[in-house]
Amino acid sequence: MTKLSRHQMAWRAAQDIEDGMLVNLGIGIPVLTSNYLPPGRDVFFQSENGVIGVGPEAAKGQDDPNLVDAGSRRITLREGASVIDSSWSFAMIRGGHIDVTILGGFEVAENGDFANWDSRVPDKGPLVGGAMDLAACAQAVWVIMEHNTRDGRPRLLERCDLPLTAVRCAKRVYTDIAVIDVTPAGFLVEEIAEGISRDQLQARTGAKLAFAPDCRVLRAPAIDEAGSR
Repeated sequence: MTKLSRHQMAWRAAQDIEDGMLVNLGIGIPVLTSNYLPPGRDVFFQSENGVIGVGPEAAKGQDDPNLVDAGSRRITLREGASVIDSSWSFAMIRGGHIDVTILGGFEVAENGDFANWDSRVPDKGPLVGGAMDLAACAQAVWVIMEHNTRDGRPRLLERCDLPLTAVRCAKRVYTDIAVIDVTPAGFLVEEIAEGISRDQLQARTGAKLAFAPDCRVLRAPAIDEAGSR
């Protein structure tokens, strides 16, 4: 079985971002997608701390400590970018002006319920941040996460076990072994990793799966841990 790395998962999600979209990227794997936008695609990435037009991560030695995204990653700006007050930024989010938000997650339910925080984590408490606003108000929510926990438990479930970030919001899930749409009828597999059968994927999932008629092999280019191809 060929599992995708963090960078490959981000690359795969980036391929589905359409020309002209305004896209918010969550902390963790999602922010990596800005490095893999297909050439020629005109997209504005928004960061909730007040950046509209986030470019690729800044190269070492060329970074500005005053220019960061919501996860404190040092970034560049694309042509036409703006830096605004964070209250204006959240007004954009809550007003429904974000086409897609790509968020990391812990669990997704077959009805689209989404959990990306856990109040049970020791010494951290609830860290949901702006994800509730994004998940509730963006036009579409895409989730990037590993298909299973470190101890093998499924993250795609009939019903979330963790406290919800938002209800019925997730539209697509990118995992290390599959691309799965959330439909009114439940999970629909669009792509599956090479070397894993449909029965094996179902066994690693906590809800019933359906498979698209044109279900494809999930492939991504070779990308090392530093993000180089």
